[in-house]
Amino acid sequence: MPELQMRVSDQDRERAAQLLQAAFAEGRLSDSELDERLGLAFTAKTFGELAELVADLPTDAPPDEKVVLESGHGPIRRSGDWAVPRRLRVCSPMGSAHLDLSEAVVAHPVVDIELDLTYGSAEVTLPEGATADVDGFTSTWGRVASAVPGRQRPGVLHVRITGQAKYGMLRVRYRRKRWFTQ
Repeated sequence: MPELQMRVSDQDRERAAQLLQAAFAEGRLSDSELDERLGLAFTAKTFGELAELVADLPTDAPPDEKVVLESGHGPIRRSGDWAVPRRLRVCSPMGSAHLDLSEAVVAHPVVDIELDLTYGSAEVTLPEGATADVDGFTSTWGRVASAVPGRQRPGVLHVRITGQAKYGMLRVRYRRKRWFTQ
């Protein structure tokens, strides 16, 4: 089944709404355009319908361009409300990488993450229900640990992780649940 025909979840609709609201805040959409597109976003059934709503809005990078995050010695961290590109390469030969997608804006049903680590480790935190294929990642002296399903499922985010670490490890998990409130 082509990716654009896959059914969307409420979380996918909410992510599209966030992108539309950001475009409105930047002055790219009028009040009426925002209202119309939000109505369509919250009733969308497929990724194709959502993609059509944001197709004329600029993104940080061209659709097939790989975004590269690099650090020579320090850690690379992304968390909170950040826009996850379709293709991401993380290069940190002497540092670690922490990518938290649990609250990020992910406009794509499938995200490719390439990790290039030598002495560092990587941790990828996914939104509840997302899946991750880690079969394309190798570690010479470390290990690969994934606590999430590896097989792609319709309607949920799927992350493909490839790359290598010589002495580091890769860990993929869901966000920890908090059992108390303040």
